[in-house]
Amino acid sequence: MSKKNSNVNLKKGFKDFDDINTVYQKFKNKINNLKRKNFVLAISGGPDSLALAALSKVYSYEKKLKFYYVLVDHKLRKNSSKEAVQAKKLLKKKNIALRILTNKSIIDKNIQAQARIVRYTLLKNFCEKHKIKTILTAHNLEDQVETFLIRLSRGSGLKGLSGMKPLSNIDKKIQLFRPLLDINKKSLIRISKNVFGKFLKDPSNNNSKYLRTKIRNLKKYLINSGINYEQITKSINNLSSSYDTLEKYYQTTFNNIVKKHKRETLIDLKKFHLLNNEIKIKIINDSVKTLKNNYYNPRAKKVINLLKHFRTQNFTARTLGGCVFFKKADKLCLKLEKKS
Repeated sequence: MSKKNSNVNLKKGFKDFDDINTVYQKFKNKINNLKRKNFVLAISGGPDSLALAALSKVYSYEKKLKFYYVLVDHKLRKNSSKEAVQAKKLLKKKNIALRILTNKSIIDKNIQAQARIVRYTLLKNFCEKHKIKTILTAHNLEDQVETFLIRLSRGSGLKGLSGMKPLSNIDKKIQLFRPLLDINKKSLIRISKNVFGKFLKDPSNNNSKYLRTKIRNLKKYLINSGINYEQITKSINNLSSSYDTLEKYYQTTFNNIVKKHKRETLIDLKKFHLLNNEIKIKIINDSVKTLKNNYYNPRAKKVINLLKHFRTQNFTARTLGGCVFFKKADKLCLKLEKKS
């Protein structure tokens, strides 16, 4: 890396780098459309998030908006805190102030899923404290394809295979925005190297016990076989378009049979039993998420088992995702599970 490249002046933007400037213009147009005054940007120290940090810093100089740069130290590895400090020093060289949020809960099973929940909980709490409505993440084209292949391997339906949405809701107040979903990792590595000179490597990315790592290692074989990631994203986008069409129908159905009453949710059982299994699963998921104000769905296997229980003539109360399900007259009722 040349001295010139590692000393990019972010105040002047990327006008001297045509390919990087193209990425920046795409980023700028997407942020402009959000019409927000401030953002939280999730940082890891890897090339993707460092590139996002650089793009947002240029944008902040140009538009005078406020970005908060936040790294969550999950405390899952011995050197995680040291790596967080290294990321802070790296960003400081470009006048980017990094805030480190430290996880204090124990993560000892289903590690990646639990770490994700911890990460978004801490980020969400930070947003609420600073009155911020949007979190930016550096999910990119490769992440999108990997997610698609993971969900394909697990037998996901149309929703799962339609990929990550650029904009989604974490809860009623805070949104998650992924402005780099159409940008390949190669471009992001180039940006991070040109701006910071280097980036940090997460050793867990090479841990073959994780399914995402196994999927990532397939990339070179897929490309050598003529399977192009850009073409896969076109299929993902087509599936997403189909899902959006069906979602409009689903939302009408949901509003017709699900009613919120004080601290409970009521589902019209007669109409519910007439629906196909996929719509039933989605209604249960959305009912739980709405009542619990959660971002993630309950485990699919548990939802399916719950639906089987509903088909019995006199089903008893069951719990799922922190909610209690029971029959109330001709309605299926959900209430928050009482903590012991």
